[in-house]
Amino acid sequence: MAAVWLAAAAALLALALGAQAEAEVEPVVVSSYGQGKLWLKPYDWTYLRVELPASFSSVTMDFATDIDIHKEHLKSLPRSELAMICLMNSNPPIPDISDSYLDNLLSNFLAAGPFGNKINLSNLAQCIPFQRNTTLVLTNDQILSGVWYIGYFHGLGPVRTQSKMISRGRARLVSTSITVKGCPTSALWGPYCNQTVEMVGCSQLSMHKNSRNLRDLNMDKRETLNAVEHNRRINFISQWKHLVQKDVDSNSTAMARMENLITCGISNDSLCLRQGDMKFYFLDVVNLALQFEITAANFGLAQQSSLICYLRYNAFPQRDLHDYWGDISRGPLVVKSPNIGRWYIAIETVNKTQMNNTASTPMLERTCFSLVWQLTGCVNGKAGVNCSWESYALQRVPKRSPVVPFESYYVPSDGRASLEDSHFSLEQFLSNSSHDQFAWTYFFLNVPQGSAGALLHIQLKSDKELNYELYTKYGGLPLNDSWDYYASRTSSSNGSVFFSLQNSTSSDMSLSIFYAKEGTWCFGVKHPSDRASSQTYMSVSLLGCHRNCNQKGVCHSSVDESGLTFYSFCVCDRDHGGFDCSDELVSPNGHMWQSVFLIASNAAAILPAFWALRQKAFAEWILYTSSGISSALYHSCDVGTWCILSFHVLQFLDFWLSFMAVVGTFIYMATIEESSKRAMHTAVFILTALLAATGATRSANIGIVIAIGSLGLLMGWLLEFSTARRFICWSWQINLNVPQRMAKLWGTAPEYSGNFEQTIPLVIFAFGFHHIIFCCYKLEAGIK
Repeated sequence: MAAVWLAAAAALLALALGAQAEAEVEPVVVSSYGQGKLWLKPYDWTYLRVELPASFSSVTMDFATDIDIHKEHLKSLPRSELAMICLMNSNPPIPDISDSYLDNLLSNFLAAGPFGNKINLSNLAQCIPFQRNTTLVLTNDQILSGVWYIGYFHGLGPVRTQSKMISRGRARLVSTSITVKGCPTSALWGPYCNQTVEMVGCSQLSMHKNSRNLRDLNMDKRETLNAVEHNRRINFISQWKHLVQKDVDSNSTAMARMENLITCGISNDSLCLRQGDMKFYFLDVVNLALQFEITAANFGLAQQSSLICYLRYNAFPQRDLHDYWGDISRGPLVVKSPNIGRWYIAIETVNKTQMNNTASTPMLERTCFSLVWQLTGCVNGKAGVNCSWESYALQRVPKRSPVVPFESYYVPSDGRASLEDSHFSLEQFLSNSSHDQFAWTYFFLNVPQGSAGALLHIQLKSDKELNYELYTKYGGLPLNDSWDYYASRTSSSNGSVFFSLQNSTSSDMSLSIFYAKEGTWCFGVKHPSDRASSQTYMSVSLLGCHRNCNQKGVCHSSVDESGLTFYSFCVCDRDHGGFDCSDELVSPNGHMWQSVFLIASNAAAILPAFWALRQKAFAEWILYTSSGISSALYHSCDVGTWCILSFHVLQFLDFWLSFMAVVGTFIYMATIEESSKRAMHTAVFILTALLAATGATRSANIGIVIAIGSLGLLMGWLLEFSTARRFICWSWQINLNVPQRMAKLWGTAPEYSGNFEQTIPLVIFAFGFHHIIFCCYKLEAGIK
């Protein structure tokens, strides 16, 4: 008896020493990222991809900007001036995809600081306003592992994608530093790596002596099942019910029903827990599965205790933050259609009187039990409940578009569909059923890495009335009660802003998923079993922009700051904006009057051109006339009326001649010799051409052009006065009679003042003309 107590004491001491050693383990840096300066112009945005490995413990994000936007001032700040940083899991955030979505984000900002409250950032974007210094510390019990996207936005709302000739406003600066920490071994977990976690190996114990990982699950075939003894216990699924165990003998009919089913299970014996303590496990699901079940056996606790199990996808479960939970001492915990990825499981024993208390006090009582894990899937191209429905893998066929790099379409990989066509006949793939009213057919595909900024588009088109329903799920098998998106001819799951069902008719159904996540997507087509003879075509595509920007803009693509992900976006015309250019910002009537005033305003060039002609200033006359004509042609092309040349050529001519007209007016005011004017004009030609070619619409060009003109005028006056009084010769004699010297200098002032007076009307007309032009630029840029 003493030996037993001595062994127990030694075991407890070993556990205590092991726990102490584990508590001393510090997280290590897994990866880091730094970006010094990122400038965001008005209405500009970009993304940054951050990957959090499955073993990460915490991530620290430091943001530094050049502005402080306080949360209490957000409601009074125009949305065009909002500068925000948004985080989202798996796909790039679009904070202004709808007004209600943006209002929700603005009212629920993410709290900064280390190890904040229990939050779940798996579904919606979380945003913070630009502040001088912001630090976010998020742990593996707060956020999911995997790919995260950080969006930097300077200006929100529909005008963000509207084309603008001149974008006025100050650019904002933001710098980023990200550090990802993880535990040194896979057996440790938690924000401080002070918790132990065990991997659940999945095996078929009756067929294999050694347990193996779930990655080998797809290697099991029907031939292996035939080698099983006739009287062994075999698992199967009955329709609409959870997995049960039944004895199956050598009856060939029963085995025929089981030929498409495969079960992966393991039993853990002699697990002991003290009440209030938790035991953690994780299981990797790498293929589409029907269900995952956890059952407790040999449970030895008293009737007043329970064995509670918590499950969470891709993150550590807690008592108050989990995806599924149940008392497995009273029955199995079943997760139907589990997502592909890592599942974390927490087991604890609690007293029934403490089950409603999330902070139950640990007790000294210990109990031992065993756990049975079962993961069930289908083989031989079958899927669904009881593995009776057909499933097909879709292969991706790239279109090799120069505009959208990831643009492609999907067709079944069994050879029955042509790779040359982007659509395929659906009827030849549908499942058959003689005893069910409805049947299911499943298609699954993979969105490649780096294309999370793409649009997943599915269309069904029939020659008769369409009576199909489409269920979509990411990383899992869609069922009647388990799906991400749903669409039929008459209704859809339109609660998500990232899902759209458009232009649905009695024979046509088209839906889109914005910025689809990378990885496996599964589509379930629910159709009547007694389908009439019809011809239905299905197309699945990976596109750039929704509805091709509604023909109101041009689809562009760009790469995020990490260089790992492409994303697409619309650049709308001057009258529309929004994510897909569906928001009308300028009405047709307003567009007409805006175009008329914008083009007609160039008639102001007639006044300075007429005055220059009267003064016989032929060079200035040609310059003002050409500037007015080129400006009218440019704005006529810009508003969509008529383009005599390409847009970029007309834009260059308009701005270059306008710059030359301003500077030429300054030079004309200096009545210097023609040789000096030609030299100054040549230099101005080169400078203004560089300005117009490198950044014609920059607001700073106005000040630069005026500065060049003022400098030319000052140099002209200096040359004029130096020629009149020969200032260069003054170095040989010093005349201290200043009044006399000034009188001699200005003795010739009347002849110059006469010339200056003649230029006053020309200057007034010229600057009045260019003031009207700049006001029109403001009108066109949408600044009221």
